[in-house]
Amino acid sequence: MSSKLRDLLPDLSPWRSSRDFRLLWIAGAVTVFGSFLSFVALPFQLKELTGSPVAVGALGAVELAPLIVFGLYGGALADAVDRRKIILWSESALGVVALGLLLNTLLPQPMIWPLYVAGALTSALVGIQRPALDAIIPRIVPHSQLSAAAALNALRWQIGGVAGPALAGVLIAYAGLKTAYALDTLTFAGSVLLGRGLAPSPAAHDAEKPSLRGIWEGARYAWSRKELLGTYAIDLSAMLFAFPLALFPFLADQLDAEWALGLMYATLPLGAMLVSATSGWTGRIHRHGRMVALSAVCWGASMGVAGLMGNIWLVLLFLTIAGGFDMVSGIFRTTMWNQTIPDELRGRLAGIELLSYSAGPQLGQLRSGGMAAMTSVRTSVWSGGVVCVAAVGLLALALPKLMAYDARTDPHARTLRERKAGEAPAEA
Repeated sequence: MSSKLRDLLPDLSPWRSSRDFRLLWIAGAVTVFGSFLSFVALPFQLKELTGSPVAVGALGAVELAPLIVFGLYGGALADAVDRRKIILWSESALGVVALGLLLNTLLPQPMIWPLYVAGALTSALVGIQRPALDAIIPRIVPHSQLSAAAALNALRWQIGGVAGPALAGVLIAYAGLKTAYALDTLTFAGSVLLGRGLAPSPAAHDAEKPSLRGIWEGARYAWSRKELLGTYAIDLSAMLFAFPLALFPFLADQLDAEWALGLMYATLPLGAMLVSATSGWTGRIHRHGRMVALSAVCWGASMGVAGLMGNIWLVLLFLTIAGGFDMVSGIFRTTMWNQTIPDELRGRLAGIELLSYSAGPQLGQLRSGGMAAMTSVRTSVWSGGVVCVAAVGLLALALPKLMAYDARTDPHARTLRERKAGEAPAEA
């Protein structure tokens, strides 16, 4: 029984073997908690100021262009500059944006345009930071522990994703938006202080400066790897058609459950956290591509059922289930990326990955808001789930290399295993 329990619980080996992983994990846990406070507060404030689902959904459109531009640039930057410096400077700038939201909220009449500016700036800074965060992991964690590291990193995000939105709902109701933004600002300051303890992570000596040519080199490599393209395409489809977070404030109103808004935002990370907390089994899976596709189908189906439910508790249940399947997909996508992409291209490929798993949600918010305006809130939710299932099914049929991927025999994974085995172990 104890052996079976160990197989189920998360693998803590990256935490034990790498000091830098521990520091990065703790710093991220601090900042993600505050970020989720603003994640709920920003659309809620827009809804209160405008009363329009289109205005809330437009946040996705405002955030998309900076994400594309700076995500690609951030990927090239992560291959050319010390990744630790990128993480620290972008984290500091994100704290300044949170402070701007607080100052706007303290005005006698808060303005609408700063909310969109803050969304765009946050998107740009995340685009710069996330490739460096992703690309630093294979450097500080042994190759055999990358699946475990992906699950632990996801668990960190999910703890904040459950606690942050749940607390945000209470704070907004009883202490106001200003308290949520103030706490977000403080968490960024704490994260920067922790991140200063990370060891430098400089670029290779022969690394080129960030350039369009370098970005194009990364894009050509991604195009040559059809199994990687498959993970991007499936995740993009899942988020585009079945990510209706912009509608949650309106869905809560329709279900006469305004009290449950924070819980609705917490359901997806809660489901993901339950998977991460029982993720020991993931290390025994080798056909990662099949799991990515299957999980995306189940995500869309769960979201579709949630849109059909008229009872708030059933809605919360199926949103939680959807979050769990999204986490399964995320673990195996991340494992494929980290186990097969060379370090000299890791930053640029992380920038492309950022577009696949971040641009999709932005487009999904825009789609769901526009669809709700043309039909209804619940129709937008359930129909998006149905289309997601159909789209992922078609992609699975069209992507044989993704479906045939096996980590035990894939030549790219084998090459990186051999290279990593010849390097010094991660710092304890």
